[in-house]
Order: sequence, then C-alpha cells, then structure tokens
Amino acid sequence: MRSVPLVLLLITTVCSAQSPGPRPLAPRELEPVFDFAALQRPLFLTHAGDGSGRIFVVEQAGVIKSLDPSSASVSTFLDHTNNVNSGPNEAGLLGLAFHPSYATNGRVFLSYTRGNLISRISEFRLSGDPDSLDVDSERVLLEIDQPAGNHNGGMIAFGPDGMLYVGFGDGGASNDLFANGQDPTTLLATILRLNVEGQVGDLAYAIPADNPFVGNTDGWREEIWAWGLRNPWRFSFDRVTGELWAGDVGQSSQEEIDLIHRGRNYGWNVQEGFECFRSSNCDSDDLDLPVLQYGRSAGVSVTGGYVYRGQRLGDLYGAYVYADFGSRRIWAIRHDGTAVVDSAQIARSSSNISSFGEDETGELYVVGFDGRIFRFGLLPDEQPVITAVDATEQARPTGFSLGQNYPNPFNPSTWIPYSIASSTVVELTIYDVLGRRVLDLVSGRQPAGSHVASWNGTDAVGRSMAPGVYFYRIIAGGVRETRRMVLVE
Repeated sequence: MRSVPLVLLLITTVCSAQSPGPRPLAPRELEPVFDFAALQRPLFLTHAGDGSGRIFVVEQAGVIKSLDPSSASVSTFLDHTNNVNSGPNEAGLLGLAFHPSYATNGRVFLSYTRGNLISRISEFRLSGDPDSLDVDSERVLLEIDQPAGNHNGGMIAFGPDGMLYVGFGDGGASNDLFANGQDPTTLLATILRLNVEGQVGDLAYAIPADNPFVGNTDGWREEIWAWGLRNPWRFSFDRVTGELWAGDVGQSSQEEIDLIHRGRNYGWNVQEGFECFRSSNCDSDDLDLPVLQYGRSAGVSVTGGYVYRGQRLGDLYGAYVYADFGSRRIWAIRHDGTAVVDSAQIARSSSNISSFGEDETGELYVVGFDGRIFRFGLLPDEQPVITAVDATEQARPTGFSLGQNYPNPFNPSTWIPYSIASSTVVELTIYDVLGRRVLDLVSGRQPAGSHVASWNGTDAVGRSMAPGVYFYRIIAGGVRETRRMVLVE
C-alpha cells in the first residue's frame, strides 16, 4: 500500500503538478474526424490489429461499424440489436476486443447485456464476408445476472499476456446495495482474467494457473484478477510497459484512476477514492489506493483512457490521458511508478466523453456520446515524437504502411502488420537494442496488399531472446521504416 503522505500529495497534484521533464503537458484543441460516419450513441473505438487501418466503433444499441479512413467508407461489421438489451442507460453493447491473432483466426469478443438483465461475454467469428461477423457463430463464454440497471462495467481487452480481461461493476443501485464490493465469491465488482484458448469442466474458458486466487479454499472466484471496484467502465494496457490502468466510477464525491495489480483489493465500499465511505474511520491497510482522485468540482463520472504511445503528439508520449463524461474535461498525467509528476487539463470536449480509443499505430481518439469522434490537434511548434523507432522513417507512398506489432509488449509471439502498394521485394528484419541483426523475418518478393508476419521471440537458430526492447525494420520499394517492440518475461 502507498503511504498516506504520498496519497495526500497526489490529491493536490491533479490540477497543479509541474513536470520535471523538458516540456510540461500543454492544452491542445480537439479536431473532429471520421465525419463521413453517422454514429448513434458510440461507446468504444478500437482496431483489429490486422494491418487494414480500419477503425471499429461500438454503438450502444448493438451495432459495430467498420470505418475505412482511406476511402471514407462505413460498413456494418455486426448488427446484434435483436439480442442486446440497451434499455437501461448503462446497458447495451459495451465492449469489443479482437483476438491478438485476429488477422489469421478471425476471432472477436463482445461484452453486452441481454434479457432482464444479464451481462454476457461471447466469441464471434468472421462470416464468409471478411468485412462482417457471423451472427450465428456466437459462442457464450460467461454470463452473470445484473441485479440493477447500472454499474454493468463492460470493458474487455486482451492483455500483453494473451489473456482476456473483463470488467464488471458492483451490481448497481447505490451504496453497494447488494454488498458485492468486498465479496470475492462473486464476479461482480471485479476485473477478471480468462484464458479463451481452453475450457475447464463446465466453463467455456480456462482459468490461468497464475491467477491470484487459484486453489483457494474460501470460495473466492478463481477468475478474479483484481476486486473491490465500483464500476471500472474503461481500462487499458500501456503498449510499452504492459501496465493496466483503470478509471473507476465513484458514487457521490470522488472519481478515481487506478493502476491495477494482481490480486489487489481497490477498496469499494470501504473507501471511495482515498476517503472512507460513509464513515469517519476505516482500515485501508490491505487496500490498493488510487493513483489520483478528483471531486465533484471537476466532474461526475470518470472515463478511463490510455497511455499515449503514438507518434503525432510529442509532449503526450508516455502520459496517461483520461476524461470525465459529465464535465467533458480531459486531463493527462505522467506517473513515475510511485507518484504523479505532471498533471494538466489538456482539453475540453464539446461532447460527453463515453470512451477513448486507439488505432493500430497508437494514435488516440476521443469518443463523443453524441456520435462525434475527435483527435488531438498539434501544438503550434510541435514535432512528432523522435525516437529510434522512426529515426529511419521516410515519406510513405500511397498504399504503404508498417503497423505497430500486436500485442506489444508480448511473450512469446507477436504479429507485425504491413501493406505494400505494388509487388516488390520486401525485407522485414528484427534487431536488438544495440542494432545487431536478430532475424530476417521476411525476405523476398511479395504481392501488393496487406500482410502480417509473426515473430516468436527467437533468433535465426531458434534460441529464445532475452526480454527487452527490439526493433523491426521494413525495406520495400525503396522505402525504409522502423518501429519498436518490447519482449517481456
């Protein structure tokens, strides 16, 4: 548990901290994007990791739209409205996650509410049309009854370990009415960690052997990764460090941002943020306290975001960006592993902010509940992030792209998407951090179009490489580009 003096310091840093780094976080404008798409109550935005450059937007009623920015076109990836109950304000189609190997296996996972009122996690597969899911392919992994129409959670995401993480709220109503917050015998008020590659007993999934409560004798659910959460509406993994960040929606006074750790209790309903909940004294010795909290003068419902790892926004690289649905304020913080070292309000949206989302390259988008999508504008003197990743990058011809590997960080395997405009000789090579060649992943002529290469973390003779930073470089048709990836233990 972090110390109380540090926690009190973090409370004051939400609006006033200054960065010790070369450039403090600065306000910037929001720019509307994808105005060719008519969206209805969008709740999430993501990508498929398949090198296509497509953007996928989840609509609350049960529709997933596929947006192709290159052609300004929109198609329906899935229409599941007949099976989705989106009547209660916090119900509907709430989450979407593409399998890390989607480019080769076509597997997609959804979180939604159905019936009266049940949260369901399901797997779907591509239809004969590569641009749509097969509605009839649904395989139900998990269902849980929701005692009230709010705090349904709904976020799902694959971690860098290849496991599926699932968020549920405390069952709804108010004041933890159903006493789920501190009850690890239920799946409510938790983030779960599931292995979707197997099945155990009557379960449609497997429970990872290193989950924190595997083998316990107290009846605690072994699917649980972290607990004591009120409503972890949106969470995300840092592409570089693998850290799991979550925005947990508060009740009457405080919203909080958490770093989620294995097996930890995040305090609801003993505490709301750093504060004792409906008590002047409470025991927080065994609780993980938030990274930060903010009160009602700043907002009413936190929307968790992402650590920015894109290339456009120089001063945001490595900062965690989050927002408030009601006040429409957007903040960014830098965290050194112990404390917040820089914090600023960087924008205010004209739309209520239901979510953030990333594209394949790590660029960040703001999802407006009214149907508008935004990105952050450049500062007047801003230059793109300069790292070893893009030191050799050249101007790209139309039709050429090198995507960010996924997952990243990874162990043991990762996938590298790229596209070429015409048939040409392609060299895709892995290097270590010292610039030594590890493996020629692709070497030879390839046809025009989208491609995906995989690397299993070994060198040319099959030896496993040590954890650390690696680079992959493509040379194709006279164009050269390099990106960074992280192999973890």
